[in-house]
Amino acid sequence: MTEFTIKLADDRGRVQEQTHSAATAEELRARFTQAGYLVYSVKARSALNSGSKKKVKLDIFLVFNQQFLTLIRAGLPILSSLDLLAKRQKEESFQAQLEDVTSRIKTGESISSAFEAQGSFPLVYTTTLLAGERSGNLEEVLQRFLDFQRVSLTFRKKLKASLIYPAFLIVMVIGLFIFLITFVVPRFAQLYDQLGTKLPALTLFMLALGQDVQHYGLYILPVLILIGYLLVRWSKTDSGATTIDKIRVASPIFGKVWLKYQVGLFSRTLATLLTGGLPLVPSLETAARSIDSRQIAKAVYSSVETVREGKGLASSLDKTGVFPELAIEMIEVGESTGALPQMLNSVAEFFEEDVQTSLAAIMSMIEPVILIVMGVVVVVIMIALYEPIFSLNGTG
Repeated sequence: MTEFTIKLADDRGRVQEQTHSAATAEELRARFTQAGYLVYSVKARSALNSGSKKKVKLDIFLVFNQQFLTLIRAGLPILSSLDLLAKRQKEESFQAQLEDVTSRIKTGESISSAFEAQGSFPLVYTTTLLAGERSGNLEEVLQRFLDFQRVSLTFRKKLKASLIYPAFLIVMVIGLFIFLITFVVPRFAQLYDQLGTKLPALTLFMLALGQDVQHYGLYILPVLILIGYLLVRWSKTDSGATTIDKIRVASPIFGKVWLKYQVGLFSRTLATLLTGGLPLVPSLETAARSIDSRQIAKAVYSSVETVREGKGLASSLDKTGVFPELAIEMIEVGESTGALPQMLNSVAEFFEEDVQTSLAAIMSMIEPVILIVMGVVVVVIMIALYEPIFSLNGTG
């Protein structure tokens, strides 16, 4: 007998984790399913302690799922499809995970619990597989997951593309400033030392700055790297992630854009899970764990309690005070017409388009500002360095 940790929900939607012994994970899953529970996952306790595995790149994962879906639709059994794809997989870590999934299925585990046991696949994916198993329509839910991920991937690529040029300009400004301070300014310092002339205050400040950078630059760089490392570590803690998310949401320019992006991601994830046949409460909990914003996730978790009590989703989310009013109104219309998944997709499309428009407007303002800052930095440094020369020419 093996000890398993089973995550399940009762008929009122209350989620809990329990530890039980069973011959196989599938036997334990069947035991609680027959008792009327909704079983999310069954994991062997040894698998829980094996440590986190390397996450699969989204592009590779999408290609795998497209091939997996194609093989299933062609009539190939699930086990044979996974075995074939595992052998053809070039990335070693992903291949090892697929082989482990295959061996688990052979021992009686369900496909959803086998993938979840790897600890590296998206929660939305394993939950989608579970919905497909329960509904008996794995092909349809896999297709919905692929559609969802393609839209999300395309949107993320557009966001990254819109940020490349401003980021390049910022790096150019910093690089230009470092070059002028560390290379150009010291040359002028040697020149003015030989001349022995009285220098203006701005020139003295610039020369002193150049000397300080030369003397202490080797110490400043490791300190900055250490601070950056500590900030990254802190951002991965609960308190750090929560604080950073609060700063992001409260920021005057990007705060609303970040909020809309997270609301769009939440809406699309929830729509995918509901369309796959998963109940509302488990879908809400899964969608909350799938988004990056701690504030929105906390708001969704708090709305789960009121949804369990029989209240509507729109009114429950409205009480949190986090979601935009337009999103609440659209969700309310979807609930009243019985088309909540379709309306959630509409919410996602609206906010994703709004985010792209807002970012384009912000970037169109930021790019000239960066160029102006770059010009001002160069002009100030050049004035500081050449002002004594102009003074000498004037007096000569």
